Amino acid sequence: MKKFLFLVLLLPLLGITQTKTLITSNRLFAKNNKVSDFEKALTAHAQKYHKGEMAWRVWSIESGPDAGGYMVTEGPSTWSTLDGRGDISAEHTADWEKNVLPLTTGLGQSGYYDFQADLSTVQLSDYADKIVISHMTAKPGKVNDMKALLQKLKKVWQDGNESVAVYATVFSGEPGYIYVTRLKNGLKELATDYRKSLADRYNAANGSGSFDGWLKDYADIVQSRWSELLTYKPLLGSK
Repeated sequence: MKKFLFLVLLLPLLGITQTKTLITSNRLFAKNNKVSDFEKALTAHAQKYHKGEMAWRVWSIESGPDAGGYMVTEGPSTWSTLDGRGDISAEHTADWEKNVLPLTTGLGQSGYYDFQADLSTVQLSDYADKIVISHMTAKPGKVNDMKALLQKLKKVWQDGNESVAVYATVFSGEPGYIYVTRLKNGLKELATDYRKSLADRYNAANGSGSFDGWLKDYADIVQSRWSELLTYKPLLGSK
């Protein structure tokens, strides 16, 4: 009886507990003649001020419009944790503003991304050293349709043994999703002969000609899409 009462009392707490699915992403661009200095300063800052749940993972952006830049991710976390974090210390802020920021071009991007377990074929923390990020923006009023569009790809990814993590873009520009293909076997996964084409696998899973229907829906739902290749740089992040 006591155990039952304990569980009843615990239920409200379980209901308000937030799962750690939120990733914070920042993109930074070093000055051309300060790359080495920037990397040293970024590493020192990460290792001194970003530990535990606030640890940093740093990536170099190899292709796409942000090529040559760095992506810094923090988390997973929750909105409650971020809310309770409080003000960053004066020392922390001063280190960033004095030692890191002056070595950048001044440009940057920040965003929040919420991991979607039901759309993904891999656990959030099952990382890889090389990734492809595909960014998808929905047409007005079509963001829910975009989720359904991605859901139809999940079985195809599973059949192709692809490790794909899907995130919803949250309060960070135009609504949409990103999906991160984690290249567990390296860049060779990008070769055209590594696995069958997406069209062939989709038709095999859903019936002959079904991929044409998916493409028709895609054209009606997706405003824009672009992708980029990134490489993990563990020596530049938190320890």
